[in-house]
Amino acid sequence: MEDNNFKGSPYHLQRDPEAGGSSSMDDFDDSSGPFDIASTKNAPIDQLKRWRQAALVLNASRRFRYTLDLKKAEENQQTLRKIRAHAQAIWAAHRFQTAGQQHNGETTPPIPSGDFGISQDQLALMTRDHNYSALEEYGGVKGLSELLNSNLDKGIHGDDADLLARRNIFCSNTYPRKKGRSFWMFLWEAWKDLTLIILIIAAVASLVLGIKTEGIEEGWYDGGSIAFAVILVIVVTAISDYRQSLQFQNLNEEKRNIHVEVVRGGRRVEVSIYDIVVGDVVPLNIGDQVPADGVLITGHSLAIDESSMTGESKIVHKDSRGPFLMSGCKVADGSGTMLVTSVGINTEWGLLMASISEDTGEETPLQVRLNGVATFIGIVGLTVAVSVLIVLLIRYFTGHTKNSDGTVQFKAGTTSLSDAIDGAIKIVTVAVTIVVVAVPEGLPLAVTLTLAYSMRKMMADKALVRRLSACETMGSATTICSDKTGTLTLNQMTVVETYVGGKKIVPPENGSHLSSTLILLLIEGVAQNTNGSVFMPDGGGEVEVSGSPTEKAILHWGVKYLQIGMNFDAVRSESLILHVFPFNSEKKRGGVALRLADERVHIHWKGAAEIVLASCTQYMDFNGQIVAMDENKFFKEAIEDMAANSLRCVAIAYRTCDLNDVPSDEEHLTKWVLPEDELILLAIVGLKDPCRPGVKDAVRLCQNAGVKVRMVTGDNLKTARAIALECGILGSDADATEPNLIEGKSFRALSDAQREEVAEKISVMGRSSPNDKLLLVQALRKRGHVVAVTGDGTNDAPALHEADIGLAMGIQGTEVAKESSDIIILDDNFASVVKVVRWGRSVYANIQKFIQFQLTVNVAALVINVVAAVSSGNVPLNAVQLLWVNLIMDTLGALALATEPPTDHLMHRAPVGRREPLITNIMWRNLLVQAAYQVTVLLVLNFGGQSILNLQHDDNGRQSEEYTDLQCIRLLPDLQ
Repeated sequence: MEDNNFKGSPYHLQRDPEAGGSSSMDDFDDSSGPFDIASTKNAPIDQLKRWRQAALVLNASRRFRYTLDLKKAEENQQTLRKIRAHAQAIWAAHRFQTAGQQHNGETTPPIPSGDFGISQDQLALMTRDHNYSALEEYGGVKGLSELLNSNLDKGIHGDDADLLARRNIFCSNTYPRKKGRSFWMFLWEAWKDLTLIILIIAAVASLVLGIKTEGIEEGWYDGGSIAFAVILVIVVTAISDYRQSLQFQNLNEEKRNIHVEVVRGGRRVEVSIYDIVVGDVVPLNIGDQVPADGVLITGHSLAIDESSMTGESKIVHKDSRGPFLMSGCKVADGSGTMLVTSVGINTEWGLLMASISEDTGEETPLQVRLNGVATFIGIVGLTVAVSVLIVLLIRYFTGHTKNSDGTVQFKAGTTSLSDAIDGAIKIVTVAVTIVVVAVPEGLPLAVTLTLAYSMRKMMADKALVRRLSACETMGSATTICSDKTGTLTLNQMTVVETYVGGKKIVPPENGSHLSSTLILLLIEGVAQNTNGSVFMPDGGGEVEVSGSPTEKAILHWGVKYLQIGMNFDAVRSESLILHVFPFNSEKKRGGVALRLADERVHIHWKGAAEIVLASCTQYMDFNGQIVAMDENKFFKEAIEDMAANSLRCVAIAYRTCDLNDVPSDEEHLTKWVLPEDELILLAIVGLKDPCRPGVKDAVRLCQNAGVKVRMVTGDNLKTARAIALECGILGSDADATEPNLIEGKSFRALSDAQREEVAEKISVMGRSSPNDKLLLVQALRKRGHVVAVTGDGTNDAPALHEADIGLAMGIQGTEVAKESSDIIILDDNFASVVKVVRWGRSVYANIQKFIQFQLTVNVAALVINVVAAVSSGNVPLNAVQLLWVNLIMDTLGALALATEPPTDHLMHRAPVGRREPLITNIMWRNLLVQAAYQVTVLLVLNFGGQSILNLQHDDNGRQSEEYTDLQCIRLLPDLQ
């Protein structure tokens, strides 16, 4: 994600004293430093390598734990290339073999497998080879479905026995995944840290020499204590890393668990992608992921993006001559239904996923910046440690270092070699320990802990994080471009107003007095021009309607008003679908061409009311007569009235077409553009979609936090205005004027400079296309905003990808939108978006608390040891004590401070500019004052403690032991 700062914004809030920083977010210099990554969404591996090598990195094995394994990522890319090349070679070989068999007249009859008339090997071979001739030999798609005991219209039976039999013979839709690293692997990685290995060696040497000089009863203390402290550090580090690993695995499993619709027993049901079985009939719509390998049953303008399998950005159109579909690919356009032929490990996608391990690591901007801070502090600590080592060694070998009884430790020519080595080892041990304490490995660890903790808690708040960096970036968001339908509203559509035959129908279901011609045309348009379905249970009962919320609302109206519930399938069978123009977000309408039994052709359109109305030249009245529109403003006024009452307006229209004008061959038919002029208006329906409870409070909370909420919707501008006033996005009618309120086409027509100027003021954009949303995001980012965008459709993918934080809807969102997003909002609720902002700010605040805590301890420990070493030759904090301090501040401190939940207080601050320094002026003040206090007290105790505490007559050894314990306690800063 690009690091843009918050500039030119009208939101100048009082900066919180705890947050620090300046009162305004100034422009930033875009020059790139060694610890800057311009974009982490798709940062290339070479760029990540460069910044890791940009400066001296101490303790790299601990610094980079649980970030992206660059070596493994490169290996995965090579594996993908090999598998794709291998697949292409297999296809070529099988095609050559098939061609030879056809030339020799050889055919391979299907081999029965259990209760089914074909084996898994034959299915997998046919699908992987895209062997159309084999499909024809099995009787085409219909014959194949019969071999699989499936029905192309009603699907499989779907009872437990049927599903179990299919899984036993054809496998389940899962693939073996590489096991995660065990706890022992994490222990081994923690053990490999260079400074800890040096300390272990020093501890062993100290143990041996101590036992030799002082005996086993007294001599094991120093060496044994150091070894125990080091082992404890290793174990605690391994446990924390292992727990984060398990959390990330669970989140990844949740991401992979996609829910899809299948047809079983004649009804559409939603199941997990893991529950798909061979023989299932799966409806496919734009934006869906193909859940398994299969063949196309029916398709309308169906285009598949196969880049995930072939590696080429090429859209492939599917039809009856090229019906094979591959698992893992995305539906780029159109719609259709497929018959599942292979699942799980029998698909190429399964083979691909089983052969690579998914790396969950990612360098986030905060980790990058903290590694820079940690490296700088580490170099300072290393310099201090070397200085202390040199000073102590010089003092020791020049005879200035004395024992507790006042005797000189080293006398040239008198002290034995072993004693000299023992003394030197103790000094080296102290220096190494200073390095261990000074290098703040806990900083990157705190980020990992905070992000992992936040991700797990955000799941409970209905937000699934797909990219780690999104957690922290949401804390810097200055504007949220939100969809209306389903995010700000409940997405529970109901038809509340209808205009049919040129008059308003009250109530909407009361249409008994309409002509039979008008009724039949409406039934035809509603039942055929839809992706939804109506299911009537055999034993009677409530009619089940499926589809998108808009489709369901119109179908429900059709069931009650047009009485199509009992004969939905019969209506669909009375005419043949020639061609379908799927609903298009750009044109805001969808159409279908039908051939009736008497060879007439009807073309039905349905979409945004004023857009469809603009193409209508006539309308059908109550008596079924065609009436010219002329200058009749009745329908325009009806649309405006419904829009003013926050209703979504959908118009239904049709026209006839000569059969001779319809292309006869399939190739030209798929490219045929449906006529969309001279339409005859049949009806306009108004759909009510109430605002979500709590949205107004959530919008107000964002505004108080300096985050501007903008509504970007494809609905009528007046509908958008009414909803925006209801949600609080627009404060009053006075605000509901341009440029606060703007249409997509008006914004689109502006120049780049004008768009940037206007984008700052926009609160509501109506009748917007996905490209308008993308232009708005780009304009806002150029103005320095950190932009969060919500989206659910395939066409929202560019805006989601372009935004700093892309938020896809988990219920209504397509798989393409989810793939392009950073966070998935599982309940499609705007209030959950606000919770994500709170968590993002919490991440940043927790990291700042930990930085202040750790650096205070670092500064105090280093200053005390340097001053004491230079002045007296003794280090008051020995290796064991320093290691315990390191354990507390690196791991336990990170656990305590990184897992603090967000508070409402965070939402009263202005957004934190991502170019603001991590250590703010107020943090420096707190840090230096606390460190100065601790250093002053401890140095006074060090040099005057005996007289102040009246310890002159105590045993020197006893005094020293109590004194150093007191120092350790005093060294821990007040967390407040």
